[in-house]
This record gives sequence, C-alpha cells and structure tokens, in this order.
Amino acid sequence: MFTSILKSYLQIRCYTLGGDVLKIVINEDSAVEETEIIINCKKSDDEIFKMLAVLRSFDRKLTGTKDGRTFIIDAVDVMYCDSVDKKTFIYTKDGIYETPLRLYELEERLSHGDFFRASKQNIINISKIVSMRPEFSGKIEVTLQSGERLYVSRQYVPTLKSKLGM
Repeated sequence: MFTSILKSYLQIRCYTLGGDVLKIVINEDSAVEETEIIINCKKSDDEIFKMLAVLRSFDRKLTGTKDGRTFIIDAVDVMYCDSVDKKTFIYTKDGIYETPLRLYELEERLSHGDFFRASKQNIINISKIVSMRPEFSGKIEVTLQSGERLYVSRQYVPTLKSKLGM
C-alpha cells in the first residue's frame, strides 16, 4: 500500500544585528512526530543566546485574575506589567489581569525573553513596541501596539538600548 507524505520546504534569508546572514529553513513533513529546532553555527554568541531566550519565552506561562476567574497567560501575549498601590497587573491585548506575583518576580521570570525593566513600576515587552521617542529629561517614550504610551526612565534607557542592539 502506498502512503502519501506531505512535505513542504521554506527557506528565508535575513540579517542579524551584526550584519551576518541568517538562513532559516522550515521543513514541513506530515511524518514528523515532534517539532525540532536545530541551530548550526560557527560559534555560539550573544545573538544565538537571544534567539534561544525568545524560543524559551514561548513556553512561559503566567497566571492572572480577572472578574473572579483565574486565567493562564502566555508570556508572548503580555504587552507590559505594572505595579500600582502594591498590586501587580499584567496587560495584554485581551485585558488587564491582576497577578499575585511582585514586579521583581515577574522580571525574573520574563528577563530571558524580550522583556525589560522600564521603570520602578513597569516591565515592557520589547516585541510589542511600535515606536520610541526621546524626551528632554533623558527618558524615552514608547508606544505599544495597543496605542498605549509608557516611559522608560533614564536609569533603564541603557538596558533598552542594549536589548535593541543600539
């Protein structure tokens, strides 16, 4: 008996922050039982470790309450986290959730991905930033995909620039 195996191949070339060519190959094969990611490189460097951190962030889950119900939130869906009056909130495009975690605990859980401390009250997901504008005071105003505007305080501007490779 002959069985048909669906195979598809996609190759993408892009450039890293350092200007190196990064080739991404996706092989779709219906016979594959488990998704596998293999990174072939001359040497592991910061960019490789950043890619790994982003991949790991897809598996990070947080919990938050809203309307008396507890929700499981994927870290990649979080736009930012905020601390107000000793309460911590997680903001996504779907809503605002209160979390029992302190801001520093969220920072520890999310620090390996695209998240960074932006002020004493905020942690922001870099992948949700649409634009940035420097302020005269040394702060940076960031606009998120939701249209919300937050400020990165002077103390944390170097962290943002480092994460962006600036």
